[in-house]
Amino acid sequence: MIVGVTIPAYERFVVGGARVIATRGCAPSIREVLEKERLYEYAARQPNAVALVGRAPVFAVDLPGDCGRAVVRHNMRGGWMAKFNTDLFVLPTQGYQELLSSLRLRASGVSTPEVLAYVSYPKNFMLRRSDVATREIPYGHDLSVALAKVTDHDHRVMVLDAIVRMLRSLTQAGAHHQDLNLKNVLLTAGDGPGLDPHLLDVDRVRFSSPGSPLVAKANLDRLIRSLRKWRDLHALPYSAEDEEYLRFKSV
Repeated sequence: MIVGVTIPAYERFVVGGARVIATRGCAPSIREVLEKERLYEYAARQPNAVALVGRAPVFAVDLPGDCGRAVVRHNMRGGWMAKFNTDLFVLPTQGYQELLSSLRLRASGVSTPEVLAYVSYPKNFMLRRSDVATREIPYGHDLSVALAKVTDHDHRVMVLDAIVRMLRSLTQAGAHHQDLNLKNVLLTAGDGPGLDPHLLDVDRVRFSSPGSPLVAKANLDRLIRSLRKWRDLHALPYSAEDEEYLRFKSV
C-alpha cells in the first residue's frame, strides 16, 4: 500500500499480516473472512462458487454479510516472468494498481467492475501476494463467446458496435490496456437495443493524454491481434470485413 493516500468510500485496515483496502459496505465482510483464511482460499472452497477462466481459476461467490456477489481473483504473473515467479509482486503490487485504474476508468466513463477489496499478504519486506474482489457483472459473455454465438448480420453488427464503443471510451480516457484481448471485454444486454461493453483485468492499464491517437491505435492493434489469434486457433468467425469495420468506426 501507499501510506497516506486516502481513497473516498474505501477503508484501510490490517488483519494479521494482511493489508486491506475495501469499500465501506464490504469492509466487515472482508474482515470476517480474513480472520479465518485468505480471501482467495475462502472463495475457492464455497459450494456455490462458479469457476471462471483465467491464468488461475477465478471464482464468483457470495461474500458474507451484505457485501453481495463478487468475483475473487489471486493476482498471477503472465509472460516470461511467470516461469520464475508466479504470484509475487513488489509493493504496492498489481492489485493496488488495479484498484487505482478501476477508479480512474469509472470516473472517465469506462465501464469496468467495481473493486470491492484489495488484500495483500507478506512474503518478506518487499514482496507480497495479493487477492482482488470485484463486483460481479451478471449475465455477460466475453467477446470470444459473443462472436462465436453470432449467427446473423444484425447481431454481428451489435457486437462490433459494442467493441467500437469500448475502444472509443478508452481513447477518450487516454487509457492504454496493454493486455486488451477477447477475454478482457465482457458484453451484457443494454437498456436499449444494443450491447454494453465492460473492461476487465485493468491492472495493466496505463494512462496518457485523453483522446490520444497513439492510445487509440495501440488498443485497436492489440485487440485485432487477439481476434486474429482466436480466428486462427479456434476458428472464430472473424472476417476481413469485420476488421475493416472496426478500423473505420473506432477512430
